[in-house]
This record gives sequence, C-alpha cells and structure tokens, in this order.
Amino acid sequence: MTETAIEVENLSFGYGKTPILEQVQVAFPANRFSVLLGRNGSGKSTLFNIMAGLQKYRHGSVKLMGKERCKLSFSDCARVLGFLPQFHKSVFPFHVKDVVLTGRAAFSAFSPRKSDMEKVGQSLEELGISHLADRPYTELSGGEQQLVMIARVLVQDPKIILLDEPTNHLDVYYQTYVLEKLKKLTENDLTVIAIMHDPNMAFLYADHCYFMKDRTVVTPTTGFDFHASDFLEYVYDVRFTTVLVNNKLMVVPDRKTDNRIQVKP
Repeated sequence: MTETAIEVENLSFGYGKTPILEQVQVAFPANRFSVLLGRNGSGKSTLFNIMAGLQKYRHGSVKLMGKERCKLSFSDCARVLGFLPQFHKSVFPFHVKDVVLTGRAAFSAFSPRKSDMEKVGQSLEELGISHLADRPYTELSGGEQQLVMIARVLVQDPKIILLDEPTNHLDVYYQTYVLEKLKKLTENDLTVIAIMHDPNMAFLYADHCYFMKDRTVVTPTTGFDFHASDFLEYVYDVRFTTVLVNNKLMVVPDRKTDNRIQVKP
C-alpha cells in the first residue's frame, strides 16, 4: 500500500466573502511525481500556499506525512517540505553555491558548517549543474536559474517538494530537462508535487495527475478517463482532439470550429 505524503480533507478557504477553495479532497502519494492542473484562477496556487504553510487555514485538514500542517513548527516543516514558488528573482550577483546555501538557513542558524556546504555540492551534482557553482546567479539563463532554485529546495533534504509552475517561461530543452530531473528525484524516496499548465507534458512525466475546477479538485466519474477529451473539455472549457504518439495519448485543441466552450459566469 502506497504511503500518503500530503492529505487534504474538506479544505475550504476564502478572502472575506470570496471563496477560493471549497471542500477540497485530495491525497498525494509518497515517492511519486504528481502534477496538479487546471485553468488559471481555479485555486491551484492557493492550495499550494496552504500546503506550504504560507497561508493559514481554518476549515478542513492538511496533513504532511500524517501530521497536521498547522501544528508543525517552522523548523519541523522545513525538514519535511520544501517549496519553490512561481516567482523568484535575485537582484544581487550572488554565486550559485551561495544562493543554494540559503536553503540551509533553517538548520544552520545562518552559520553554515562543512556539512552544509557538502549538501550544497550534492544538490548541484544531483541536478547536473555543479559547473555553475561559482557563476553569478544573475548571469544565468532562465532554465539554469530554475535548476538552481530547485537545488536550493533540495539542499533542505526534505521528504516532499512543492513546485509552482517549475517549467513556466522555459524553452522546450529546459522544460524536458527539469521534468526528467524531477521524475528522477522520486527514485530516491522523494515526493514531488508540481503545478503545471500543459497536460501533455504532465501525461508524459507524471505518475499521477490531478485537476482543479471551480475551486476544488475534480476526478473523472466512472468510465471517464482523465486522458479523454470530454473530461479535459470539462476542466479547461476548450474542445480537444486526442492523438496517439508513441503509445501515449496526447491532446490538441480542436480547430475545426470555435473550440472555446461558452461558460456561464
């Protein structure tokens, strides 16, 4: 039986009278690569912020490795979970190894030891970017910067990492490189959960796909395959055509007609 890394039950959240999440139920398995998909505004980033501890919740339950998220201390959570938000920018030309080292702050009390530097080296090597260690972070390409930020999360030595759109703004080379590395990390007893926009890339690399629609996580009903165009049309409000590529089902927008499905506000 597969262990559950993060379990969310009956989670609701909003700002004032504006609901953002409603009765969310989802369980992400441990040591797997899971992807959360859905339209913009469906609640994906808010759900991630709550799981990462950046947003407090009052209604429902969020458990990390069986322990209620809101009852974990900052240091305890840092040992379990690492989070890479969607936007990050450094305006100072710190060397890559120093940027990655900041991921050890919760453990080193800002006084890094030799063991911390060794973890930095291990994280850079694991992602294949050891050659960037002495380069200024601000001089790197977007793909290289993203890999450095993932290394910064890995150096925490967490059991779970959350990544909000890790392939956003990356070219095809770095999209595939990053996803290959994330997939590989799960072979070392690490749980990876990411938000993505492209269902095809998710189908290629993820072990499990989850979808958000109307502020909650939705799943196919009986006989309703999430690869099937009808379910994806429901999620994205766009008509799709399914195609088979190397025994993998892919989807493309149907251009025969106006493919946008009219959604009532």
